[in-house]
Amino acid sequence: MHAIGIDIGGTKIAGALVDAQGKIVFEERVPSPAGDPEAMVDAVVGLIKRLSENHEVIGAGVAAAGFIDAEQSTIIYAPNISWRNEPFKAKLEAKLDIPVIIENDANAAGWAEYRYGAGRGYKHMIMLTIGTGVGGAVIADSHMLRGGFGIAGELGHLRMVPDGLLCGCGQHGCLESYASGSALLRSAKELAASGDPDGKRLREIEAEAGQMTGLEVYKAILELDPGALRILNELGAWLGQAIGSLVAVLDPEVVVIGGGVSAAGDLLLNPIREAYLAHLPARGYRPELKITAAEFVNDAGVVGAADLVRVAFRDR
Repeated sequence: MHAIGIDIGGTKIAGALVDAQGKIVFEERVPSPAGDPEAMVDAVVGLIKRLSENHEVIGAGVAAAGFIDAEQSTIIYAPNISWRNEPFKAKLEAKLDIPVIIENDANAAGWAEYRYGAGRGYKHMIMLTIGTGVGGAVIADSHMLRGGFGIAGELGHLRMVPDGLLCGCGQHGCLESYASGSALLRSAKELAASGDPDGKRLREIEAEAGQMTGLEVYKAILELDPGALRILNELGAWLGQAIGSLVAVLDPEVVVIGGGVSAAGDLLLNPIREAYLAHLPARGYRPELKITAAEFVNDAGVVGAADLVRVAFRDR
């Protein structure tokens, strides 16, 4: 039977009808009314209705950034959308004739990789999504780790530097402040403005484009510019250090790196691997995990959310 996966972003909502093998039958994207919670309900309901038309559907999984409660029903807090203790599941089900679950977007993406992507065949997996922020998902013994309140896996908020940079979560020194796409862009701007010779190409690209964005930084990385590679290596080193600490707690078999910054491939993965080994507890005695790139690009959220619906109703 088919399931529907919805992935809510700040600018768009992606939806897909997904079959039992994790294949997308068809998909649709609509603008995201991020500033209007009620309009968001209507947009998601309309998308689910169109996707389920003329198909037997087990349910819909809706992935969104933020804290989701253990019952997968309430969005406790969403950083980019006006949700605070939002009973999103109830609002959707009041207008639909199929059951709904709500899932954290990084969890949904991680589940897609575990089931159908770079994590398939493993029982213990961590995913880190390196985009505007740093998201995380933890698969432990083939189950999604949600924790006592439903909000486990916020790996981007590991404290890396006491009294370090201010993070969007309100704390200082989080991994996200040093190893996200936003951190990479900040470092690129700082290097370009510093007068350092390594920032020469970044300054040129910034002047050509009229501004520095993630696209300009990525262009410099693809050119193998020394300055761009330097800040990418620094970002990878933070991630590798964090993985070394996560290994001590979770003992995963594989770490999957996804998100927009992962498009750099081995230019990012190699410094992550090097730093991970440097911070691995009892190196030489402890098995070394695999660190690899995600296989899904844009569809991980919808595929994972749809499959998690099957899990939710299979386990009930």
